[in-house]
Amino acid sequence: MYKIINRKKLYATMVADVVGNLVYLPSSLLKRREEIRPGSVKEILLIRTAYIGDVVMTLPVLKPLSERFPGARITFLTSRGAEGVLTNNPYVDEILTHDPFWFYPGGKSGYREFMRSLKERAFDLVIEARGDIRELLFLVRPIKARYKVSYDVGGGGYLLTHVVPYGGVKHKVEYHLDIARFLGCEVKEPPEAEIYLTDSEKKRAASILEDAGIRGEEFVALHPGGRKPLKCWPHERYAEVADRVAEEFGMPVVLTGTPAELGLAERVRGAMRNKPVVLAGKTDLRGLAGVLSRARLLVANDSSPMHIAAAVKTAVVALFGPSKSVETAPWGEGHVVVEKDFPCRARCDEDVCKFVHHNQCMKDIKVEDVFSALRAVLKAKRDDGKKRQKTLH
Repeated sequence: MYKIINRKKLYATMVADVVGNLVYLPSSLLKRREEIRPGSVKEILLIRTAYIGDVVMTLPVLKPLSERFPGARITFLTSRGAEGVLTNNPYVDEILTHDPFWFYPGGKSGYREFMRSLKERAFDLVIEARGDIRELLFLVRPIKARYKVSYDVGGGGYLLTHVVPYGGVKHKVEYHLDIARFLGCEVKEPPEAEIYLTDSEKKRAASILEDAGIRGEEFVALHPGGRKPLKCWPHERYAEVADRVAEEFGMPVVLTGTPAELGLAERVRGAMRNKPVVLAGKTDLRGLAGVLSRARLLVANDSSPMHIAAAVKTAVVALFGPSKSVETAPWGEGHVVVEKDFPCRARCDEDVCKFVHHNQCMKDIKVEDVFSALRAVLKAKRDDGKKRQKTLH
């Protein structure tokens, strides 16, 4: 069963699988599947290169993996942009970074040099968490490893020693955890995705906010950008929500974003009556995580900051259109998803809108929908805070 929506990619993968299965048929007939025993695994390579939010959703695998293979070193291979997600993680011994050319433009020039260095390493167990034929062909296949494990939903299963059974559409955290379960890991509920900030990083985030005029008071963060334009809610509606936060709750608003999204943040700011704090382009990933960890909540499109906020235990009001909240909603408790029911969403490839009214799944989300969700989250957090105070007394 293929988990590929884009037709061109699906047909290309099917052709590649036909050829690959024929080429690898003789060796697969002679190959005997070997049980993966913890005692035989000393070096693990976990691969998840694309994208930052998906790397965050891979984090819950690390603890059960380290418990199942207590004597093994865990090396995590990810993209350069996602390295900050893994920094200071107690379950990762080494972080390798590479931007593969099939996901990131410009990565082709460094591919051969990177693979030469990677092939010099000897891993006992390689786990490719995405289930993508390109990752399996260009990253996993050349590596020396006794065991190679992933899904076959994106093709390339013949390149693996062990194929993880696919149990159907589910949240990506569970999709990744099913790999851990396949390896015999005990997955305790609820598994957490966590970004570990140092004390100095927390102080740095507080300093950034203080310099911007926010000195200890509660604030709401808004992230109006995203990697794919079709996932983004109109900027003028973000401005309306931000104004209502300022006027009805008396809380400052912080606009976050990448350097490339500074113009978008400024458009939101320009459409507002109450001027917000604009931090777009002023923090790296770790700095953003620090700022979001201090926010009362975040309002965001389906994007990596949405997952980063959830990973630092900040509540999220998440806006979903073409993407599927069943797979990529913010992980954990206390979050609210705002979305509209469009039948085409299930088969949308998120790059080209084929609905009769362009991007209507996002345009149908009204300001009142988002603000009602925001109000409900703030009320729940305040009620929870009052309960905790009573418990302390």
